[in-house]
Amino acid sequence: MTRRQLAWLRNAIVALGLVPLAQLTARAFGYGDLGANPVQVVQHTLGITALNLLLLTLTITPLRRLTGRSWLVRLRRPVGLLAFFYALLHALSYAALDLRFDWPRLAADIIERPWLTVGFATVILLVPLAVTSTNAMQRRLGRRWTTLHRSVYAIAALGVLHFFWQVKLDTREPLVYATILAVLLGYRVVVSLRRRTQRAVAQ
Repeated sequence: MTRRQLAWLRNAIVALGLVPLAQLTARAFGYGDLGANPVQVVQHTLGITALNLLLLTLTITPLRRLTGRSWLVRLRRPVGLLAFFYALLHALSYAALDLRFDWPRLAADIIERPWLTVGFATVILLVPLAVTSTNAMQRRLGRRWTTLHRSVYAIAALGVLHFFWQVKLDTREPLVYATILAVLLGYRVVVSLRRRTQRAVAQ
């Protein structure tokens, strides 16, 4: 794939990634059909989009290995930044729409409610990944960059846990996400074990 094609593809991903936000905005201000609990619809849409994009970033490496298309790795940055963007909006929507920026109450909620503790921890942990996502930061940090960005596995697990704890009755959807995450992480464990075995045999 040429640089121009890759740039076009990355721009297309960003455009597609903004579609859920555009649809949500249109529903809120254009059609006014967010239902009986519009705040919940806004928060759920932003949160589930962030989680979808976060899991998509973890899907890119297995796809690259299975297809042999190395250029797929270059799509990880825009997808990851979109995930951070939606996660941040998800957190801000709670602070703005539920609490109207009552910061003392927000701090109390984060301390007292485990699902909020995990949710805000997920957003905070995404910040250094977003800040260091550039090529310049990757060169500057060297091997530390790889170590830092491997924390995305734990972050994704926290995101799924946040979703699971937030759901009070029907946990089928969070369990689907947990299964997807388990498969993605399990694939990496298998690849790592195979590499260790091959190295041991070679020695």
